Amino acid sequence: MELQISLFQVLITFFLVLFMAAITSMRKSKARNLTQGLIPGPRKLPLIGNLHQLAGPGLPHHTLRDLATKYGAIMHLQLGQISTVVVSSAEMAKEIMKTHDIVFANRPVLASAKIITYGCTDIVFSPYGNYWRNLRKICTSELLNATRVASFQSIREEEVLNLVETIKSNEGSAVNLSRKVFSLSYGITARAAFGKKCKDQEAFISVVTEETKCLMQLKLILILLVFSLQISILESTK
Repeated sequence: MELQISLFQVLITFFLVLFMAAITSMRKSKARNLTQGLIPGPRKLPLIGNLHQLAGPGLPHHTLRDLATKYGAIMHLQLGQISTVVVSSAEMAKEIMKTHDIVFANRPVLASAKIITYGCTDIVFSPYGNYWRNLRKICTSELLNATRVASFQSIREEEVLNLVETIKSNEGSAVNLSRKVFSLSYGITARAAFGKKCKDQEAFISVVTEETKCLMQLKLILILLVFSLQISILESTK
C-alpha cells in the first residue's frame, strides 16, 4: 500500500512539474515575441526579471526616471511573472489614455476583485462594454453632474472641518493621518449615499483595513509559490 501511494505521489508530482514547465515556456515565448525587438528595456535576470533594479537603494520613481533616460519614454520591464510596459512622457501617456484609451480600458481580472465585487460587476473592475457604459452613464447623470456635486458641498466642507478640528485637538501628539483621511472619505461617501454615517464606522474601517492587509499577504504568498515552483522546475531540468 505504501509503495502504491509513493508511486502515485511521484506521478502527480511529475505531471505537475511538466505542466508548470509547459506553461512557463509558453508564457516566456509569448512575452519574447511581443517585446523582443519592439520595446527597449534593461536586461532581465532569471525568475525575478527587473525587480532587483526597483528594489535598489534609490526611490522607485527615481529609478524609473533614470531607466527612462537611458531606454526612452516607453520601455519594457519584467517584474517577476508580470510583463510591464512603462510610459514616461506626456505625449505617450496621451496616446495611451486618450487616443487609444479603449485598447487599454480593461483591468486585469483578479481573483480578489471577483470575490469582493461579486464577479467584477462594479464600475472599477467590470470589463469595457455595454454594461460598463451604462454604469458610467448612471454615475455621470445621477451622481457626478454639476447640480448633484454642488448639493454635497456642505457635506464635504463639514467633514473636512471635522478632520481639521480632530487634528488640532491632538496637537503635540502623534496622529494616524492615513486612518483619518480614510475616515474622511468614508464619512463623505456615507452621508452622500445614505444621508448619514453608520454608528459602526470605525469597525467598518478596521475590517476594510484588515481585508486589504490579507489581500496583500495573499498576493505575496502566491508570488512566493510561483517562485518556488519555478525553482523546482529549473532544478528538475538540470
